[in-house]
Amino acid sequence: MIVPVTAARADQLDAAKLAGALVRISATILPDSQSARSLGTEREGTGVVIDGSGLILTIGYTILEASQLQVTTGEGRGYPAEFVAYDQASGFGLLRAGMGFSAAPVRLGDSDAIKEGERAMVLTRQGSTGVQPVLIAAKREFAGYWEYLLDEAIFTTPPIMGFNGAALIDRKGELVGIGSLIVRDAVPAHGGIPGNMFVPVSALKPILADLLAFGRRQEPARPWLGVTLREEQGRLMVERVTPQSPAATVGIRPGDMIVGVAGQRPKGLADFYRKVWDLGPAGVTVPLELLRGPKLEPVAVPSADRYSTLKLNPTF
Repeated sequence: MIVPVTAARADQLDAAKLAGALVRISATILPDSQSARSLGTEREGTGVVIDGSGLILTIGYTILEASQLQVTTGEGRGYPAEFVAYDQASGFGLLRAGMGFSAAPVRLGDSDAIKEGERAMVLTRQGSTGVQPVLIAAKREFAGYWEYLLDEAIFTTPPIMGFNGAALIDRKGELVGIGSLIVRDAVPAHGGIPGNMFVPVSALKPILADLLAFGRRQEPARPWLGVTLREEQGRLMVERVTPQSPAATVGIRPGDMIVGVAGQRPKGLADFYRKVWDLGPAGVTVPLELLRGPKLEPVAVPSADRYSTLKLNPTF
């Protein structure tokens, strides 16, 4: 049973104090960048201060390929910021505010410990609802159409609109997730109740040192193809092909149906990604089988490291 969450039932946390660690992020993106085509050149989102030096955690697509970054506090004071890191696998992004910025950070919590059915709180610097009580509706796998997979994401309800970079706060007042999406099926078993998907901070802790030192995690990159996919009854329809991507170079086009990878039939989007990534690191050739109308066509895709296609230049 899904129990409605109301402000009266939410745990009595010091929301005003926690909100002091939130900033609004304004990002100007390089116009010739890859992400500008799909995400635009002007973006806004929420960021959460996580240490005493002005380090801010957000969802990475807000700041990806930014040429200029600014953060604004709840009091309306603006500060320049610089890009620190982006992690393709988790989706996290890091930036650092400068010029005298100061805010008490939020403590990173234990996202693995939070359970379905628990109450939590979402804080955002976007829209009119800065603080909203929510219910942890589900914790489950999430596969995104942009070659993205989380083994376990956190889903909350009711939905909030200012979701990107929003802070999911547990009953201890600690940060357990960063907002990524609004979804129609936060609770699929209950007829598709809408809500939000949050990336758990458990995905950040093992890679934080790498992100701070190198701007990315220090392990072999996954093979990237450059396709946007839609799952239809277990089959994978190509909706979009990134220009100059590996998929584009071998002639994959929208409308193609991917029905095989390395001689195996993928059982959905998540299974497809795992089969591709199991072939080896970026650079490995990925043998696909495409269905074009009634015809099956084999194609070998020389995969790439997606980082090599991004403009991750410093913003200072």
